[in-house]
Amino acid sequence: MADVILMPRLSDTMTEGVIAEWHKKVGDIVKKGDLLAEVETDKATMELESYKDGTLLHIGIDKGGKLQVNDLLAIIGAPGEDVSALIKQNSGKQSAIGSKQSAVGSRQSSASIVTPSVAEGQQSAVGSKQSAVSSQQPGVSSEQPATSIVTPSVAEGQQSAAKIVIPSVAEGQQSATSIVTPSVPEGQQSAAKIVTPSVAEGQQPATSLVTPSVAEGDISKMEEVVLMPRLSDTMEEGVIATWHKNIGDTVKKGDVLAEIETDKATMELESYKNGKLLYIGAQKGEKIPVNALLCIIGEEGKVDVNAIVAAVGRNQSAVGSRQSATSNQQPATSIVTPSVAEGKQSAVGSPQSVTSIVTPSVVEGPSVAEGQQTSTQENGRPKASPLAKKLAAEKGIDIREIPGSGDGGRIIKADIDNYQPKQKQADKKPDEIPGAPKFSSLAEGSMVGEEGYTDISNSQIRNIIAKRLAESKFGAPHFYLTMEINMDNAISARAQLNEVSPVKISFNDLVVKAAALALRQHPAVNASWMGASIRRYHHIHIGIAVAIEDGLIVPVVRFADQKSLPQIAAESKELSGKARNKKLQPNEFSGNTFTISNLGMMDIDEFTAIINPPDSCIMAVGRIKEVVVRKADGFGTSNIMKITLSCDHRSVDGATGAAFLQTFKKYMENPVMMLL
Repeated sequence: MADVILMPRLSDTMTEGVIAEWHKKVGDIVKKGDLLAEVETDKATMELESYKDGTLLHIGIDKGGKLQVNDLLAIIGAPGEDVSALIKQNSGKQSAIGSKQSAVGSRQSSASIVTPSVAEGQQSAVGSKQSAVSSQQPGVSSEQPATSIVTPSVAEGQQSAAKIVIPSVAEGQQSATSIVTPSVPEGQQSAAKIVTPSVAEGQQPATSLVTPSVAEGDISKMEEVVLMPRLSDTMEEGVIATWHKNIGDTVKKGDVLAEIETDKATMELESYKNGKLLYIGAQKGEKIPVNALLCIIGEEGKVDVNAIVAAVGRNQSAVGSRQSATSNQQPATSIVTPSVAEGKQSAVGSPQSVTSIVTPSVVEGPSVAEGQQTSTQENGRPKASPLAKKLAAEKGIDIREIPGSGDGGRIIKADIDNYQPKQKQADKKPDEIPGAPKFSSLAEGSMVGEEGYTDISNSQIRNIIAKRLAESKFGAPHFYLTMEINMDNAISARAQLNEVSPVKISFNDLVVKAAALALRQHPAVNASWMGASIRRYHHIHIGIAVAIEDGLIVPVVRFADQKSLPQIAAESKELSGKARNKKLQPNEFSGNTFTISNLGMMDIDEFTAIINPPDSCIMAVGRIKEVVVRKADGFGTSNIMKITLSCDHRSVDGATGAAFLQTFKKYMENPVMMLL
């Protein structure tokens, strides 16, 4: 089955990408780690590697073309495979997404803050048609300036596109600003965006200087700002596992900035620009929400770090205010500019005030650093995949000394593995050997019989496991079906298959294959509860629960029903190794339609598992146990394995689950049927 590659989100602000160069053409053989294309994002031009082996069957757009994130980029599969259905399917998804976005856009305004102020004694038409602020005149006494919250006089149901408040000017006053904000009729949108401070009667503003500011939403467009990216489909926040750079360090494109612990795995975050690390938004072990300020990279002395950080704080406060106002169904209050008393100097003319509110302006257009990064890559930078560079750094290898076997001499993972000589495990101490068991003794100062405990902070993965499984257990009505399976034929068939198979086939591989084939005959089990509907999947992706140090993760064998037993065995082994080493990529632990959890290797007879959302079912597999059974000529022994299917009763009924188990049992007790 061909694999579809969608345009990935290569930066936290990326919405579309331009194909700068294709390094493969339709019909070329593609291997894991090969460079497919160079994609120009809003930040830089980045390399896109293949994570699949096969033949390039289709490209979504030619060089110079533009694709939205999650649009069809390429299809990789077997030579001559028909991919017309996949092309049509993904084109249809893109059209549907565009239609939904247009519909949403027509109902919502891009505005976040409303404009004109309410005159003395005037009633606002917002909400209950009364102003939330008392009808006090927004002026001030002659002694002390006063700040007043301005409530917009916008008709009921009206949406305003203005971002900043323009308070009214006192009667008879002349203002240096010639921009007027008219009242807005019902249903009309206002386009005002400029601020004019209110000045007392007879006073003239000291200056007409326009002070640039970082408006809400503009922070993400600043090339110096790095926001916390969404590294998995369910990620809401990330924990800083470690920083690889400190404030003041020089950062180059491709350098690893930090390791981020998501709800799925710990992943490396690479820099996409050159500069100096000027600010970090959180220390090691702290949490940062998605799209929050992670760090600032730029040229020292030319970036006002304090202004950017302050602007981020103001934006967060503004978001909180709007959310609170929305929940109370009241008009949102805007940024307030204090009035100035008669005879006093306007704050706009104060140099100190100007200094405190000036922040870097955001200029749309290509980043200056992009050209520098491109020249750096061409002048002396070794051509290597990010994984190869990371492995070389971990092993202390000078990557410039390694000849590359990839396209154009590019260094790939295989080059690093072949270059590194094997280390003698005997020379290492037991504690230094990877995977060696570690034994702990009584802590110093502790006494036998003394009570005590240790509080261990939850990892991000543990918190997400607790949250999602609690939602599943208490949100989905579980029921359980248990069945015994005679494994005598499976044991003998596995022994024969392993004599000719290039990869050792495990019993779990047989379970995966049998479950995939049974799901093909019972599509009602290969489904998800969507609230208003039940989604039945046409593809079969089997998730395999793997225990890791931090908890549990589920790598996915895609299109398991279409793969042979040796293919499933090889892929399962590779994914399990990546999971334990925290090297899984997002596409390798998402998209499951059915999950298998196997504790048989730990001598567990049987158990019940909690459904792994968004699946409707999960199969718990116990050990193979030799039991005495009655046979035709008396008594004998048979090898029995117990399995328990946990089902979501909202989408799968008892009879449906039982029929699936009967088909699964047929395949396991007659493994030759899997080969047909």
